[in-house]
Amino acid sequence: MLTQYIGAALGLARYELMEDGRFFAEIAELPGVWADGASLEECRETLREVVEDWIMLGLKHGDELPVVGGFGLRSVGNRVA
Repeated sequence: MLTQYIGAALGLARYELMEDGRFFAEIAELPGVWADGASLEECRETLREVVEDWIMLGLKHGDELPVVGGFGLRSVGNRVA
């Protein structure tokens, strides 16, 4: 389920080529999730890492994560459901 959630979140990403030639990406549905990189591929990889960290921190703190692409995550004890 975690892999599907991450994939669905990345499918919502919006990418932009900045004036300085770097790429910027954000996922508006996940507050605070954004990344940049020298290439589109670097930006995508960084964004994936940011999404993974955002999920883990949210679950650790007991935050209610939004449903993305029909997938929802929540912390149940020491595991993800």
